[in-house]
Amino acid sequence: MEMNKPPAMHIRISLPQQTLELFDARSNLVASYRVSTAKNGAGEQNGSYCTPRGRHIIRAKVGAGKTARCAANTVFKRRRPTGEIWSPELAAQFPDRDWILTRILWLSGTEPGKNRLGNVDTMRRYIYIHGSPDTIPMGTPGSIGCVRMRNEDIIELFDQTPIYTPLDIVEFSLASGTWDELGTLAKPVREAVFVVEQGVPLELEWDEYDAASLHVLARDSNGTVIGTGRLLPDGHIGRLAVLANWRGKDVGRALMERLIDEAAKKQQQALLLHAQVQALGFYEKLGFVAEGDVFMEAGIPHRLMRRSVG
Repeated sequence: MEMNKPPAMHIRISLPQQTLELFDARSNLVASYRVSTAKNGAGEQNGSYCTPRGRHIIRAKVGAGKTARCAANTVFKRRRPTGEIWSPELAAQFPDRDWILTRILWLSGTEPGKNRLGNVDTMRRYIYIHGSPDTIPMGTPGSIGCVRMRNEDIIELFDQTPIYTPLDIVEFSLASGTWDELGTLAKPVREAVFVVEQGVPLELEWDEYDAASLHVLARDSNGTVIGTGRLLPDGHIGRLAVLANWRGKDVGRALMERLIDEAAKKQQQALLLHAQVQALGFYEKLGFVAEGDVFMEAGIPHRLMRRSVG
């Protein structure tokens, strides 16, 4: 992969939500799958049997190549086909096996000291995304560290993601809803970020657009709200706020990608936002382009930004 070229795809795995989402280069949601991560929870230590967190890449792909493709339910051991095809009868013969089937996406951490090198190295821990028997439930933790998927889902994901595709494993979940449903939860985050931190007058923070907008929340693994944003009926995105101790952990991008997806569901053609000047680079990575001159809003310099939904 050329280092100055943006990745064609990226993946986000939510541990609380037990989902894997695939996005294209413009942050459009391509696919969403139910998965099963570690029953021991999140962790990076070798021998913990936990699913590692943080930034990763797909370092290797096993199960299909230019000349051959393994059949669904092909059994792998040490990343090699055993010659077996999983069946209920085979499972009954080997009840204690941790079944790795169909395809393997071998992950490598990219954050030294957190999920790379030493006793926290994701690749040396042999953490995979892989296929699983149809009898294994998805949407609930159950693995010994890897990310389990349905066989048909791992084949679809495998075929769409090249080696070096970036991947984030996160400890937050997202929810969408109306102001009546989510407003009470969103208010404390917006007050903490805009009113207390940035000095926006309280009377300017609340307006008539909240009631008409779709809102998105991010919650940590304990259910505490850590971020929010809104989508107006005319395609304006606004009030994007993430608590200070969660910045730099993919929350803002996740909120924006959910809002972009919600706009696509509404068949909106274009998105607009008023970006604080210091955040222009963040929105540019999401496909937004700045227009016009800098203007002041609530005493803070902004620029208008625009992007198409598709």
